[in-house]
Amino acid sequence: MQSSLPTQGQFMLAGQKHAWLRCKTLKSCRFAASLCWGKGGYSLMQITKAEVIPVELKLQNPVRMASISSDIQSVTAIFIRLETQKGQSAWGCTVAHPDLTGFTPEEIIQTCRDCAEVVKDLHPTNIEFSLAELERCSKGQRPALCAYDLAFHDLLGLASGLPLYRLLGGFRDRIQTSITVPVLPVKESVECAEENTKNGFRMLKIKGGLDPDDDVHRVRAIHRALPNIILRLDADGGYTVEGAIEVARALDGLLEMLEQPTPADDMEGLLQVTRNSPIPVLADQSVTGPDTALYVAANHISSGLSIKVATCGGIRCASEANTIARAAGMFTMISCLIEPALLVSAGLSLALSSPNVRYGDLDGHLNLTGDPSLPGFVLQDGWLIASEVPGLGGNVQLG
Repeated sequence: MQSSLPTQGQFMLAGQKHAWLRCKTLKSCRFAASLCWGKGGYSLMQITKAEVIPVELKLQNPVRMASISSDIQSVTAIFIRLETQKGQSAWGCTVAHPDLTGFTPEEIIQTCRDCAEVVKDLHPTNIEFSLAELERCSKGQRPALCAYDLAFHDLLGLASGLPLYRLLGGFRDRIQTSITVPVLPVKESVECAEENTKNGFRMLKIKGGLDPDDDVHRVRAIHRALPNIILRLDADGGYTVEGAIEVARALDGLLEMLEQPTPADDMEGLLQVTRNSPIPVLADQSVTGPDTALYVAANHISSGLSIKVATCGGIRCASEANTIARAAGMFTMISCLIEPALLVSAGLSLALSSPNVRYGDLDGHLNLTGDPSLPGFVLQDGWLIASEVPGLGGNVQLG
């Protein structure tokens, strides 16, 4: 059967027609720049030093995903520290794991170091130009671009004296997050869910995708034990089209959403699930940046988009993906990888900036040990509440 979808290649030129989507970020940064001029001037914000600091972080509990062959035991966080003529330090961060980002830690670390040679010739108030230069330098490695994107946005916030979520839009100051129930047998899944609710969480994201029938049993068991808790199912691309539709119909009325039911590159399959599912379907791994967000939104491939800052290449590109979804009448969820608190803080800043962001899935830091970054938020009864500290609001303590 001939596909009803255009090829993604046909959308490459369309990206040039959507440059206006960057205006929101650009206006925010111009506002920040105007404030910075009054607090030390252009030259004092010049970047004088860039450090690349990789840190391997082990997981408290290994993570099993349907889309990968082995459990994830650790990830590599890459922190970027920028220092200005004024003596201010700003931090950025990304995360590296070949199964999560498509690149090895060594590849991303080397690209970040290559970009460190370029960054001293750039200026944070010229953020569009600067990030465009870094995008070229990063050679398609969006996670590497993300680290510098965060550092530049952190620096703008620090210089203006405003928290980043306000610079980006400031629609709200808090959002509820889900917490993950990993792939476990039915009994252990229920116990994990109950423990999370005792800690104040009212939204649970149940990982699945390995066995559709088992996933149905797990969701039903958790719902019986916790009938007032909101449940989401994340298949991580593990289902066939037929299997995904069967799961969605079996769990109608129990789930708030079904996330990435089919493989990331099977857009036609995801479209068929969306058309036949009684439950809203989110594209997650299928969304890797503004280009794929445009393709999914223009063809109504899913009900909404799950957007990850690290995957998209930073706040600028993730914000563009959200704006595309908003223009298409699609809601979004800001989500995360297994990542440090500083990177989660960036996702939260974006989630709080826009009314189009309906959901938060920002628990990626909770399963890490030895995270040197401090969050720019407070976690209280399942709510992430933003700090009013300028910039990303977090900090990094190394050594």
